[in-house]
Amino acid sequence: MSTATATVRPGAVLADLLPASRVRDAALVLGGAALTGLAAQLSVPVPGSPVPVTGQTFAALLVGTALGARRGFLSLAVYALAGVAGLPWFADGASGAGAVSFGYILGMLLASAAVGALARRGADRSPLRMAGTMILGEAIIYAVGVPYLALAAHLSASQAISLGLTPFLVGDALKAALAMGALPAAWKFVGKR
Repeated sequence: MSTATATVRPGAVLADLLPASRVRDAALVLGGAALTGLAAQLSVPVPGSPVPVTGQTFAALLVGTALGARRGFLSLAVYALAGVAGLPWFADGASGAGAVSFGYILGMLLASAAVGALARRGADRSPLRMAGTMILGEAIIYAVGVPYLALAAHLSASQAISLGLTPFLVGDALKAALAMGALPAAWKFVGKR
Protein backbone atom coordinates (compact mmCIF):
# COMPACT_ATOMS: atom_id res chain seq x y z
CA MET A 1 0.00 0.00 0.00
CA SER A 2 1.36 3.43 -0.87
CA THR A 3 1.93 6.15 1.72
CA ALA A 4 -0.77 8.32 0.10
CA THR A 5 -3.32 5.53 0.46
CA ALA A 6 -2.46 5.03 4.12
CA THR A 7 -2.92 8.74 4.95
CA VAL A 8 -6.50 9.08 3.74
CA ARG A 9 -8.71 9.08 6.78
CA PRO A 10 -12.31 7.91 6.82
CA GLY A 11 -14.65 10.72 5.89
CA ALA A 12 -12.15 12.40 3.57
CA VAL A 13 -13.22 14.35 0.51
CA LEU A 14 -11.02 14.89 -2.54
CA ALA A 15 -9.67 18.21 -1.20
CA ASP A 16 -8.38 16.43 1.89
CA LEU A 17 -5.81 14.64 -0.27
CA LEU A 18 -3.85 17.91 -0.42
CA PRO A 19 -1.53 18.72 2.50
CA ALA A 20 -3.58 20.37 5.25
CA SER A 21 -3.10 24.06 6.03
CA ARG A 22 -5.12 27.23 6.39
CA VAL A 23 -3.56 28.48 3.17
CA ARG A 24 -4.83 25.34 1.39
CA ASP A 25 -8.32 25.85 2.79
CA ALA A 26 -8.38 29.54 1.82
CA ALA A 27 -7.14 28.73 -1.68
CA LEU A 28 -9.76 25.98 -2.06
CA VAL A 29 -12.57 28.27 -0.89
CA LEU A 30 -11.53 31.09 -3.21
CA GLY A 31 -10.93 28.65 -6.06
CA GLY A 32 -14.38 27.13 -5.57
CA ALA A 33 -15.97 30.59 -5.67
CA ALA A 34 -14.01 31.47 -8.82
CA LEU A 35 -14.94 28.19 -10.51
CA THR A 36 -18.61 28.86 -9.79
CA GLY A 37 -18.30 32.41 -11.12
CA LEU A 38 -16.63 31.21 -14.30
CA ALA A 39 -19.18 28.43 -14.79
CA ALA A 40 -22.00 30.97 -14.41
CA GLN A 41 -20.73 32.65 -17.57
CA LEU A 42 -21.62 29.50 -19.52
CA SER A 43 -25.14 30.77 -19.91
CA VAL A 44 -27.85 29.97 -22.44
CA PRO A 45 -31.16 31.85 -22.33
CA VAL A 46 -34.34 29.82 -22.02
CA PRO A 47 -37.11 31.33 -24.17
CA GLY A 48 -39.81 32.80 -21.94
CA SER A 49 -37.91 32.19 -18.70
CA PRO A 50 -36.02 34.79 -16.68
CA VAL A 51 -33.63 32.02 -15.60
CA PRO A 52 -30.89 30.89 -18.03
CA VAL A 53 -29.27 27.47 -18.21
CA THR A 54 -25.80 27.88 -16.71
CA GLY A 55 -22.86 25.83 -15.58
CA GLN A 56 -23.00 27.38 -12.12
CA THR A 57 -25.26 24.76 -10.52
CA PHE A 58 -22.95 21.98 -11.65
CA ALA A 59 -19.93 23.92 -10.37
CA ALA A 60 -21.60 24.62 -7.03
CA LEU A 61 -22.40 20.94 -6.50
CA LEU A 62 -18.96 19.87 -7.67
CA VAL A 63 -17.35 22.37 -5.27
CA GLY A 64 -19.44 21.13 -2.35
CA THR A 65 -18.68 17.50 -3.12
CA ALA A 66 -14.95 17.95 -3.70
CA LEU A 67 -14.33 20.37 -0.81
CA GLY A 68 -16.74 19.05 1.81
CA ALA A 69 -19.63 20.79 3.56
CA ARG A 70 -17.76 23.57 5.37
CA ARG A 71 -15.40 24.64 2.59
CA GLY A 72 -18.09 24.14 -0.05
CA PHE A 73 -20.52 26.35 1.85
CA LEU A 74 -17.82 28.98 2.38
CA SER A 75 -16.96 28.93 -1.34
CA LEU A 76 -20.57 29.56 -2.29
CA ALA A 77 -20.88 32.23 0.42
CA VAL A 78 -17.85 34.04 -1.05
CA TYR A 79 -19.38 33.66 -4.52
CA ALA A 80 -22.74 35.06 -3.37
CA LEU A 81 -21.33 37.89 -1.24
CA ALA A 82 -18.87 39.03 -3.90
CA GLY A 83 -21.66 39.02 -6.49
CA VAL A 84 -23.98 40.97 -4.20
CA ALA A 85 -21.14 43.45 -3.59
CA GLY A 86 -20.91 44.09 -7.33
CA LEU A 87 -18.50 41.54 -8.81
CA PRO A 88 -20.14 40.72 -12.18
CA TRP A 89 -19.89 36.95 -12.00
CA PHE A 90 -23.47 35.81 -11.69
CA ALA A 91 -25.07 34.45 -14.89
CA ASP A 92 -24.53 36.72 -17.90
CA GLY A 93 -22.10 38.93 -15.95
CA ALA A 94 -24.80 40.14 -13.56
CA SER A 95 -24.29 41.15 -9.95
CA GLY A 96 -26.42 42.24 -6.98
CA ALA A 97 -29.23 40.59 -5.09
CA GLY A 98 -32.07 42.03 -7.14
CA ALA A 99 -32.34 39.36 -9.82
CA VAL A 100 -35.38 37.09 -9.75
CA SER A 101 -32.99 34.15 -10.02
CA PHE A 102 -31.03 35.05 -6.86
CA GLY A 103 -32.92 32.36 -4.93
CA TYR A 104 -31.07 29.71 -6.91
CA ILE A 105 -27.78 31.13 -5.61
CA LEU A 106 -29.12 30.93 -2.05
CA GLY A 107 -30.16 27.35 -2.75
CA MET A 108 -26.64 26.59 -3.98
CA LEU A 109 -25.27 27.61 -0.58
CA LEU A 110 -27.40 24.98 1.14
CA ALA A 111 -26.91 22.39 -1.59
CA SER A 112 -23.12 22.69 -1.48
CA ALA A 113 -23.15 21.97 2.25
CA ALA A 114 -25.54 19.02 1.84
CA VAL A 115 -23.60 17.34 -0.96
CA GLY A 116 -20.35 18.01 0.90
CA ALA A 117 -21.70 16.28 3.99
CA LEU A 118 -22.76 13.31 1.86
CA ALA A 119 -19.34 13.19 0.21
CA ARG A 120 -17.78 12.88 3.66
CA ARG A 121 -19.88 9.73 4.02
CA GLY A 122 -18.54 8.32 0.73
CA ALA A 123 -21.34 9.39 -1.60
CA ASP A 124 -18.80 10.60 -4.16
CA ARG A 125 -17.10 7.23 -4.55
CA SER A 126 -19.66 5.25 -6.54
CA PRO A 127 -21.62 6.29 -9.63
CA LEU A 128 -25.05 5.43 -8.23
CA ARG A 129 -24.53 7.22 -4.92
CA MET A 130 -23.04 10.20 -6.73
CA ALA A 131 -26.10 10.43 -8.98
CA GLY A 132 -28.35 10.44 -5.91
CA THR A 133 -26.18 13.10 -4.29
CA MET A 134 -26.41 15.37 -7.34
CA ILE A 135 -30.16 14.89 -7.60
CA LEU A 136 -30.56 15.81 -3.93
CA GLY A 137 -28.36 18.89 -4.44
CA GLU A 138 -30.42 19.98 -7.44
CA ALA A 139 -33.64 19.44 -5.48
CA ILE A 140 -32.36 21.72 -2.71
CA ILE A 141 -31.46 24.41 -5.23
CA TYR A 142 -34.94 24.26 -6.74
CA ALA A 143 -36.63 24.13 -3.33
CA VAL A 144 -35.21 27.59 -2.64
CA GLY A 145 -34.93 29.00 -6.16
CA VAL A 146 -38.42 28.29 -7.50
CA PRO A 147 -40.36 29.85 -4.57
CA TYR A 148 -37.98 32.83 -4.63
CA LEU A 149 -38.64 33.20 -8.37
CA ALA A 150 -42.40 33.07 -7.73
CA LEU A 151 -42.19 35.80 -5.10
CA ALA A 152 -39.67 38.02 -6.88
CA ALA A 153 -41.34 37.80 -10.31
CA HIS A 154 -44.92 37.75 -8.95
CA LEU A 155 -45.67 34.37 -10.49
CA SER A 156 -48.07 31.66 -9.41
CA ALA A 157 -46.53 28.43 -8.16
CA SER A 158 -47.38 26.66 -11.43
CA GLN A 159 -45.87 29.49 -13.49
CA ALA A 160 -42.69 29.43 -11.40
CA ILE A 161 -42.41 25.66 -11.85
CA SER A 162 -43.04 26.00 -15.58
CA LEU A 163 -40.43 28.76 -16.00
CA GLY A 164 -37.91 27.92 -13.29
CA LEU A 165 -37.87 24.12 -13.01
CA THR A 166 -39.32 22.18 -15.93
CA PRO A 167 -37.01 23.56 -18.67
CA PHE A 168 -33.93 22.56 -16.66
CA LEU A 169 -34.66 18.93 -15.82
CA VAL A 170 -32.98 17.38 -18.87
CA GLY A 171 -29.84 19.48 -18.36
CA ASP A 172 -29.76 18.54 -14.69
CA ALA A 173 -29.96 14.86 -15.59
CA LEU A 174 -26.96 15.34 -17.87
CA LYS A 175 -25.06 17.15 -15.08
CA ALA A 176 -25.84 14.29 -12.68
CA ALA A 177 -24.61 11.77 -15.26
CA LEU A 178 -21.38 13.71 -15.73
CA ALA A 179 -20.80 13.90 -11.97
CA MET A 180 -21.60 10.24 -11.44
CA GLY A 181 -18.75 9.42 -13.75
CA ALA A 182 -16.27 12.18 -12.89
CA LEU A 183 -16.00 12.06 -9.11
CA PRO A 184 -15.88 8.28 -8.63
CA ALA A 185 -13.31 8.21 -11.46
CA ALA A 186 -11.22 10.82 -9.63
CA TRP A 187 -11.19 8.62 -6.51
CA LYS A 188 -10.28 5.60 -8.60
CA PHE A 189 -7.50 7.57 -10.27
CA VAL A 190 -5.94 8.48 -6.92
CA GLY A 191 -6.44 4.92 -5.70
CA LYS A 192 -8.80 5.74 -2.84
CA ARG A 193 -11.80 3.41 -2.96
